[in-house]
Amino acid sequence: MTKTAEAFRTISEVADELEVPKHVLRFWEGRFPQIRPMKRGGGRRYYRPEDMSLLRGICHLLHAEGYTIKGVQKILREQGVDTVKRFGADPQAVPAPTAVAELPPPPAKQRAGKKGAAPRGAPTKAEIRERLLAAIAELEACRGILLGKPTETAARRAPVKARRSARA
Repeated sequence: MTKTAEAFRTISEVADELEVPKHVLRFWEGRFPQIRPMKRGGGRRYYRPEDMSLLRGICHLLHAEGYTIKGVQKILREQGVDTVKRFGADPQAVPAPTAVAELPPPPAKQRAGKKGAAPRGAPTKAEIRERLLAAIAELEACRGILLGKPTETAARRAPVKARRSARA
């Protein structure tokens, strides 16, 4: 049974429609004071149609456009709720060019500690293979340590540890 657009929705219905977990909706309520669902007996939340369009817009900006929570908060603060609601009005429709022009560009994703570095492309198969082999070797070494079996790397480190203890 589907509800009309004007019907109030529970948190479960909203979570299913937006394809996000319920705890994310509760988190967004704390981060975005503009989201104010009605609360009835037992603290049950009922989202109004206005809340739904705002949530759709927030969800679109966060997941499809790549904005951070702070970025969406800034858009809400500077440009208002209606700008964000426009993104949630029809998820299939492309936003009007004026709406896109009003929004600041989404932040570029960078690796931690590498400011200004250009984002890398997808790793090649050889790089993926190398990383996997390194991870397997590390896991095998960890397994050896847990089982009390000396490993190749442990055998190489033993002389180093002996030299260090001799210095002390």
